Amino acid sequence: MNKLIRDFLLRTFSIMIVGWGICVCFSLRGVSLNENYLLYAPYLLGGWSPTIASFFALKKNGGIANIKEWLKNIFDFRQTFISYCMVAVLAAIFILPQCLISGHENGAPLLAIFVMIPMMIVGGGLEEAGWRYILQPELEKKFPFTISTVAVGIIWWLWHLPLFFIQGVVQYGQNYFAFGINVLGLSFALAGIRKTTGSVWLCVLFHSIVNALSGIFVINENIWGNIAAASLLILCSYILTKINGKVKFKK
Repeated sequence: MNKLIRDFLLRTFSIMIVGWGICVCFSLRGVSLNENYLLYAPYLLGGWSPTIASFFALKKNGGIANIKEWLKNIFDFRQTFISYCMVAVLAAIFILPQCLISGHENGAPLLAIFVMIPMMIVGGGLEEAGWRYILQPELEKKFPFTISTVAVGIIWWLWHLPLFFIQGVVQYGQNYFAFGINVLGLSFALAGIRKTTGSVWLCVLFHSIVNALSGIFVINENIWGNIAAASLLILCSYILTKINGKVKFKK
């Protein structure tokens, strides 16, 4: 494991354990996140752990000079039109099979997606400043695409574990293993986006759109829907890497 990966993971999991650990302790005492708004401080700290760790790990290892360069590398908005279309299509491929197979309840109105996506950039999307900015490309320097992506997916899945013990969050009481199937599919989709476009921003955007859609279409629990969506995303990731260079994904 190279030094950048080690520093990033150590900082990420240390911050997460402190932030979400506090929330878990209160949850075990019967205190829900919705009952004590002060708990949102450690909750958000845990959620931002990959983002915070990204900056400090890159700064320490000479990957960036300052926060301005870090932000510029993350928010690289100038991407090709086809790359933005690819992100939208992959997000649809994630949510539609689950709606069709598992069924869903209506959450927020569909038009709320334009408000929710910016919110989800802060509330999830910026994780990609760590997972796909650092971890995925660094692993790919040593391991093949598939092995690297599965490894990132497992680490990302484990990182989410405390959320399943925090009352008042979406993941509380859900099936952790079904969630893991979704994480694997999303990991391949995000790895495909990162590899074909070189863009961290498009990974942030895809993550944010998926989170927003999950708030609009509240999927019923059915593992076959998770398997179908994940399988399609994995297939798409291989197609993207296969046609990379033949299609102008990069600006």
